[in-house]
Formats: sequence, structure tokens, C-alpha cells
Amino acid sequence: MSFNLYDIANAGIRANSELLQTTSKNIANVNTEGYVRERTEFSTMIDNQVGRGETYRLLNEFAQKQLNRDTSSKTFFDQFVTEASRVDSLFSEESNSLSTSINSFFNNVQESLNQPSSSVARSLVMTDAQSLIDQMERLSGIVADQQTVVNDQLEIFSEEANDLIQTISELNTKIASVDGTSQESGSSSLYNERDKAIRDLSELIDIETVDGPNGSKQVYMGTGQALVMQDGAFNLFSLTGDPDPNFKELHLDTNDGKAISLELDTDKLKGKIGGLLAFRDDILVPAQNQLGQMGLALADAFNQQNHLGMDGDGNLGGDIFKIPTVDAFAYQANTGNSSMTATVEPGQGSNLPASDFIVKYSDTNEVEIYPVDNKGETIKDANGDEIFTTAVVDPATGKVNSLNNSGLDLFGLEITLDMTNPPSVDDQFMVKLNSQASTSLELATNRPEDIALASPIRTANDINNTGTASISAGTVLDVGAFSTDPINLPNGEITVQKTAEPDVYTVTDGVNTSSFTGTPPLNNVLQAAGGGFQDYGFDFNIEGTPALGDTFTIEANEGGFDDNRNGQFLADIQNDNIVRQNVSGNSTNNHKTLNQAYTGLVSDIGVVTSQAQTSQQAFSALADQSEAWYESLSGVNLDEEAANLLRFQQSYAASAQVLATARSIFDTLLNSAR
Repeated sequence: MSFNLYDIANAGIRANSELLQTTSKNIANVNTEGYVRERTEFSTMIDNQVGRGETYRLLNEFAQKQLNRDTSSKTFFDQFVTEASRVDSLFSEESNSLSTSINSFFNNVQESLNQPSSSVARSLVMTDAQSLIDQMERLSGIVADQQTVVNDQLEIFSEEANDLIQTISELNTKIASVDGTSQESGSSSLYNERDKAIRDLSELIDIETVDGPNGSKQVYMGTGQALVMQDGAFNLFSLTGDPDPNFKELHLDTNDGKAISLELDTDKLKGKIGGLLAFRDDILVPAQNQLGQMGLALADAFNQQNHLGMDGDGNLGGDIFKIPTVDAFAYQANTGNSSMTATVEPGQGSNLPASDFIVKYSDTNEVEIYPVDNKGETIKDANGDEIFTTAVVDPATGKVNSLNNSGLDLFGLEITLDMTNPPSVDDQFMVKLNSQASTSLELATNRPEDIALASPIRTANDINNTGTASISAGTVLDVGAFSTDPINLPNGEITVQKTAEPDVYTVTDGVNTSSFTGTPPLNNVLQAAGGGFQDYGFDFNIEGTPALGDTFTIEANEGGFDDNRNGQFLADIQNDNIVRQNVSGNSTNNHKTLNQAYTGLVSDIGVVTSQAQTSQQAFSALADQSEAWYESLSGVNLDEEAANLLRFQQSYAASAQVLATARSIFDTLLNSAR
């Protein structure tokens, strides 16, 4: 019996010693990140022997996977909100408001109408024009700086992800070498390290894990691409930009060394990398494009209206703003070596949407222009069809504009191809006019005299008229017919006279004469007269009823420096709908004013940021719940371990007492036999 007592006591001591070791290990690692609590269990005692103990990690894979998923969602919105809140606060600052600069600029234009011959009033307009450009450049610079920050962080995060992917693969190999062997129970640190690497990877991207052979874990992106596979194989991330090197795109390098572009849905990608990409696509890209669009629309509208007036030197107006021409980005897959530039076609700035464009050389002397969304994907209509325009290229100049593509929606672009080295068919280019123009607008002049406040024509009723009619001030649409230096009409003064009853009128400019019949009031008189008069580029109305012989004159506004009629049209640009909203449709209803467009931009940033903050709170709560669930199973509870320590210590002492009792009995038996 003493022999059995010895065996039982020894087995009990060994078992409780192992239990104490496991408990001590748990307590020692209470602050070790990624440590999974362990437990040692023994089978039922057989033949007076305690069964073999087995130590295993307390891990619920469902809780672990849920924690990884919720961690990816939480870090996605944490990263997005961190970046977006910064931009939101900057755009919300009144000192950064573009509307303030727009209003100040047009207020000074309005003030100059009161003193059109004042050089001081004109100087204030030019000063505010420069301030407006500076403010736009400052806001665009904020966005551009954030683009740089995003690129830098993407580089860092992708390198971290690559290190973790490689670590997981290496740990899989080590785990496979001990799986099923006597060393497996002592290799829990390998499993903990791998689970920690997987958890860290889930903070960067959304992942799913699948059990592989020999204890390995296969890791996949939430979008389905494999990261860690069997036999130690793994894929790594890389960042390249095609065609724009500054617009980083996430790629996955496969084992054969080829980089394959991923079809990334940032909502599925999640993690910090997904949050950065979503921030760039949902806030930075649209903000940069809309700022550039507003600047180009304003510059073009102001230039075109200034062309229709007479400046302070008595000449026809010219450009106030210098509209940039940008280089298009050629795709790496192009087989030709041609180049392309793009700008706003004069007078077409209001047709420019807030998007980038893919221009495809689809056939000889033919291109297809595709507007693209914030992620670089072609925009589709309600039926799911791509929105694009097929246009003709002038083979002599390489230009694509409304002159050789009348009636087509070219989205306000004027494109120039290098036809000395024509592209190959299917070569593609990316045009980023809006984003590049947002930081490159300039004044074309700094002379206050160049603001064309006056109209180049003036009209008058003859002093001897006896009827009730009067001639309007006239509307100028084109100044191509004017001669300059000094400004004048090509054939001198134009005269309109009622020459016969009931309603016959004769128009003459000293060279040409044309008669027509019209019923008062007479609208667009030169258009009605025909005979070449309709090509003058301006027109006027005669209101009321002229008497027979009544005469009306139109002449060049030479010396009319106190005239502010064209200045009024310049001031009205502030309230004109010149900013295109959507790619589909080019009607008046599809346009906004400058202030409406900027207010919409700031509002969109605020709404997206607010929605992300709400989602952040929701997913933070879910992640906390998942963390609590996981920790309740796998985390070390010091109270529980202290209780176990006391219990196993008492059990150990009891086993030692059994051993002492067995020794005493054995000694008694020996003494009795002597």
C-alpha cells in the first residue's frame, strides 16, 4: 500500500507542480501583449496514477475572428476621422473661406461701377483678384499637403503590412515543424506571436483567416486576395501610380514578380490603409477638383466678359486671369510616345465638371473623352453605360475643341495632341486639369486700366425724333468686327431709320444698306436686318413706336470712360450659374453660382466627416465588446489566477503530506521487521 501511496503522492506532486507552473506563467504574462491564457488539464486517475497532463491555450476562434474584423472596421474610421477632421476644421475656418474672398472681389467690382474712370477703384479690384487667387492656392495647398501625408502614411503602412505578412509566413513554417510533436505544447509562444501579427495586420487591412495544414494559418484580404498561403508562400503590397506617379495605388506582388492592380473597394478593404484611401477618394480628390473647377469657371467667365468691354485705355478688353495649360499623364501601357496637353477652351469654362478625364486615342484623328470619378473609374449613366464623347482631332494642329466638334459636349476642354508623333490607337492619357489648375491660376495682368468696365458701343436717339421709341443700350456678344487703335466700327456709324409706313426700316453703315419690315417693339434689330449686319457681334432693341423718319444711331464708344455697362456684366458673374454640377447633362439647372459651389464643397466635407464620426463611435463600441468577449476567454484574470494559485498550492501541500505519511508507514513497517 505504501508503494501505491508513494506513486499517488509523487504523481500528485508532479501534477500540481505543473499546474502551479502554468498558473505562474499566466500571472507573469498578465501584461504581455498578445499572450493567450493557458490551462493544464489531467485525465482521470487510472491504476492509482494521475493521468497525463495537457497544457493548451484558451482560445475561441470565433471571438478572435470577430475581434479582428471589428478591429479593421474601427481602425478604418479612426484613421478616416483623424484625417478628415483636420481638413473639415481648416475649411470651416472663416479666415480660410473662399466665399469671403469671392464676395470681397465682386464687391470691389461693384464699387468700381460707381467710379469707372477711377484708377483707385480699379486697383482695389486687381488687389482682390490677386487675394482671391492666393486664397484658392492656400486652400489647394492644404489639400495638396494632405495628399503628401496620405502618400507618406501609405508607404509606412504598406511596409508594416509586408513585414507582418512575412512574419506570419515564417511563423507558419516554425509551427508546422513542431505540430503534432512533443514540442508542440511548449511552443505556445509561436502561436501567440502569430496571432499577434494577424491582429496587427487586421489594424492595417481587413483580413480573413483559414486553418491550413500542420497548424498553419492562411490569410486573405477581405476583398478575396491571398496574402499568406500554404507552404510558406506569401504576397506583398506595393505602391505605384499609373499614370499619375503622385496618385498612389495599392498593388499586390505575386510570386512570379508581376504587380497586379487590385480592384479595391475601400469599404471592404478597411483598416488604416482603407481609411487613408477612403479619405483621399472621398474628401481630398473632390475638394481639389472642385476648387480648381471654381477657379477655372470664374477665370474664364471674367476673361470672356472683359473681352466684350472697353478698358481704361480705350482698347478692347483682354484677359485678366491667366488660365493654365497642363500636361496629361500617359499610361504606362501606351505603345506610342506621343504627348498631350489640356486647358479650358475659351468661353467653355462653365461646361467643365469637377472631375478628371481619361482621353483615349480611339482611331486615326479621333479621341474618346471619359470623365472619371474620385477613384479614377469611368462615370456611368443611370443605365450603367459609360459617359463619354467621341471627338475629331484636327490633324494639322492636333487640337480637339468646339471649332472642329460643333454641338458635342467636350466638357469644356481644349485638348492638344502632338501630331508630329501621333499616339498609337488605344493609347490613353489622364487629364487632371482641375486639380493641377487649383494651384496654378495667375493674373494675366496687374494693370488696373485693363479692366474693361465700359461697353465698346453706344446708342442714341436722334434729337429730332417725333415718335415714342427709344433705342436700348445694346448687348455685345462678340467684338471680332471692331477695329482697334483707336476702337471703331469697320464702316463707321450704323444708322437705323423708319423709312416707310407702316413698318419699314432701313439700316446703313455708310457702305452696306439693308431694309426690313418689323412690328414695334423691335428686338434684335441687326439680326432682323440681315445683309451682313447680323455678323457685327452686337445687337439692340427699339422700344416704343417710331414715327416716320425717326433715326437711331450706333457707334464706337470712343472716350466713354465713365461708362460702366460692361462692368455691370462683370459684377453679375457672381450670381451667374457658371459652375457645372454633374457630368450627365449640361443644362442651366445643372449649374451653381460660385458661392453655392463653395458652400456645397464645405458642406460635403462636413457631412462626410460627421457620418464617419458616427460610424467611428458605433464600431468603437463593437470593437470594445469583441475585445471584452475575447479577453474573457483568452485574457489573464489575476483574481482567478490567484485563486488557482492558492488551490494548487494547497493541493501540492496535501500531496506532499501523503508522501510524508507513506514514508512514515514504510518506516514503521521496516522497524517492525527488525
